[in-house]
Amino acid sequence: MIARAASFATDPDAVAAELYAALAGPDTLLVTVFASAEHDLTALAQALKQRFGTIPVIGCSSAAEITPDGYAHGTVSGFAFTAPQFAAVPVLVRDVSDISLMTGQEVVRGAVEALREQAPWVRSDQTFAFTLVDGLSGCEECLVGALSAATGPIPLFGGSAGDCLRFQHAYVLHDGQTYENAALFVLVATSLPFRVFKTDHFITAGEKLVVTAADPSSRTVLELNGEVAAEEYARIVGLDLTALSPRVFASHPVVVRAGGDYFIRSIQKMNPDHSLTFYCAIDRGIVLTVAHGADFVSNLSTLFDSLRAEIGPPAMILGFDCILRGLEMDHLGQRQTVGAMMAANNVIGFSTFGEQYQSMHVNQTLTGVAIGHPSSR
Repeated sequence: MIARAASFATDPDAVAAELYAALAGPDTLLVTVFASAEHDLTALAQALKQRFGTIPVIGCSSAAEITPDGYAHGTVSGFAFTAPQFAAVPVLVRDVSDISLMTGQEVVRGAVEALREQAPWVRSDQTFAFTLVDGLSGCEECLVGALSAATGPIPLFGGSAGDCLRFQHAYVLHDGQTYENAALFVLVATSLPFRVFKTDHFITAGEKLVVTAADPSSRTVLELNGEVAAEEYARIVGLDLTALSPRVFASHPVVVRAGGDYFIRSIQKMNPDHSLTFYCAIDRGIVLTVAHGADFVSNLSTLFDSLRAEIGPPAMILGFDCILRGLEMDHLGQRQTVGAMMAANNVIGFSTFGEQYQSMHVNQTLTGVAIGHPSSR
């Protein structure tokens, strides 16, 4: 039905052998892996292709991994869907910088047709989709916008591939090859109960920040409220400019309101000219609000309780968890506690450079799908 595994080996062939032993079977139809950027991703993709043969293997590079035992670094985690409870169609988008609404429609239409061939039994309410995308491409908004326009009622979520915190190269894996500036769209049908979700633990508060100068192409804000961006941000959060760091940005994100809901726009770094580069699209005129965190553990506990109430004990939760949440966990000394909660709820996944939910690209969020057991329906 669903298998989960992780390998702590460093040799690509050893990783592939361990994952094959744990995930491959006569009914396996799709394997998905999340590989630390500490690995040679090209060699790993080739080793997985050689070991799994005709079983499709997809995946991406990660900023950290969520394994069956909780969070880890330097590993390769993964899962497998099997027939007859699942049908799945992965589609590679080679150039996300050239994505359009027409391309999105073609990708989704082709996946739907292939899925119906695999699973004639499928109904629309038995289908969900997820994306894996190069988290350094800067094209997540265009990608998810084009895809969500074509998926209609099919729930969509996703994660942006990372490379620890190097910000150099992020990859998706498909059919023994690695690709930059690319994405995967995966359409999944299942007879099992499921729920697609997103959660974050932030509460809006404080003064407004209006983007008065920006370079949208690089996701960089030059001015906030007419002042130098980093200097105004530091004033709002009550810190000296020299104190700004990834940990501070993770603890004091800004949010934008869209469609009656708030979505986090996380800051990636402060630049030498005191501009601020974001993980998400940003443009002049956007109104931002500084947010502060509620209890991290309580938020996750509430999420898992609600998922269990809806679908029963999860057979697996596929989770895409922002790397900035990991930095905050480390700062609060909660990584082991949260990792144990992830393990207890059968979460598998990775730490991302951004998350997708429906038509939005977001940050500092946990997105995913919880899948129940046959008896849950």
